[in-house]
Amino acid sequence: MNTFLLLAGRSTRFWPLTEKTLFPICGKTLLEHQVDRLRAGGCENIILVGGAHNLDEARQAFPDLPTVEQENLELGMRGAVLSILKEYGSDPLMIVGGNDVIEPRAYKELIASEGDGAILAYKVTQYFPGGYLSIDGDRVTGIVEKPGEGNEPSDAINIVAHVHRDPAALSEALGDVDESTDDGYEQALAKLFTTKEYKAVSYDGMWQAVKYPWHLIDLCEVLLEEITEGRTDPTAEIHPTAEIVGNVIIDAGARIMHNAVVRGPAYIGKNTIVANNALVRNSSVGDDSVVGYNTEVKASVLHSNVWTHMNYVGESVIGSNVSIGGGTITGNLRLDEGEVISIVKNEKIGTGRTKFGTVIGNNARIGIHVSTNPGVKIGAGTFVSSKTLISEDIEDEKFVTTKNGELHIRENRTKSSTPADREVFRKKL
Repeated sequence: MNTFLLLAGRSTRFWPLTEKTLFPICGKTLLEHQVDRLRAGGCENIILVGGAHNLDEARQAFPDLPTVEQENLELGMRGAVLSILKEYGSDPLMIVGGNDVIEPRAYKELIASEGDGAILAYKVTQYFPGGYLSIDGDRVTGIVEKPGEGNEPSDAINIVAHVHRDPAALSEALGDVDESTDDGYEQALAKLFTTKEYKAVSYDGMWQAVKYPWHLIDLCEVLLEEITEGRTDPTAEIHPTAEIVGNVIIDAGARIMHNAVVRGPAYIGKNTIVANNALVRNSSVGDDSVVGYNTEVKASVLHSNVWTHMNYVGESVIGSNVSIGGGTITGNLRLDEGEVISIVKNEKIGTGRTKFGTVIGNNARIGIHVSTNPGVKIGAGTFVSSKTLISEDIEDEKFVTTKNGELHIRENRTKSSTPADREVFRKKL
């Protein structure tokens, strides 16, 4: 059986970050974590399905894995499966969503299932705004999208981990759908459920979707809990007065300096510096970063080449090549201690978190004494001047200042320095 890992989505809900599958967390990209889990679940023939926007980087990460390029991204999941069947149309297949992180045992149970196909049926204990499975015994008879609380046909929702043992029937069903809508794959499933026997494979283990940027914080919690023992690379340097508590991975070339504390579970990336009096707890800090003097990084995910100095970074996600000036604070808790709301495509979205700070895109520069309200996002390449309160999302490539208590936003005409440029400063640390 071939296993196809779907990566072709454009990650538009992930702004101000870009390609979610290539974002590093706990030492590996999401893509690498997914491939590891598939292999642990007994999936031998793994094929990556991406688009022109991300397939080259996926190939670089896994040059040994075959790939399929989705021809028409506008067709969504139906387009991905049509591209798959064009090249691999004769063998049974398992389709796996690149954004759904589950335990390897789920894949083993799907492979071992009987019938013409199988759908992973995740058990929920409270209403979830997703696709609910209609089930007769252990046979899937339909999928009801967002039925509303109290109208659920079962307590099981559809996770994109699907087995199809009759690719010809799948191809025929995909060719007989209403192409004016974006749910062509779901329409095809509905047709297959009436003529083929698809088993519901019950699953109540870990599941973490990665749809919005704050989901990386949730995923980080999962991955950190999987660190069962600490490990320090022989090339890392830890000052005698530094304190490493709990399960912490300190990667090659990292430096933990005088009086710094790293409280696990946590991950410190290659060549990263945790400076004097800094505190890192329950976080993933990527390669070549600097957690500067007197900075606290708590329950956050930092990409590579992130520089901080005398900051508080709480429940936040920071992109690559970002610098945060001294005294800058990320607010992560509403005054009423309620759920933090964030804006996605002009829609208010509940994050499901009472603590959530900010998301900062790649190549941003944040000045000294800047404050961010909970849930706001700062675009890639944006510069924020000193003593500015960010109370709303800021688009990419903007320059933000405060005048007479009001935000002034204009186009940013200044380019960020590159990681190579900043290596001069690193050598002085």
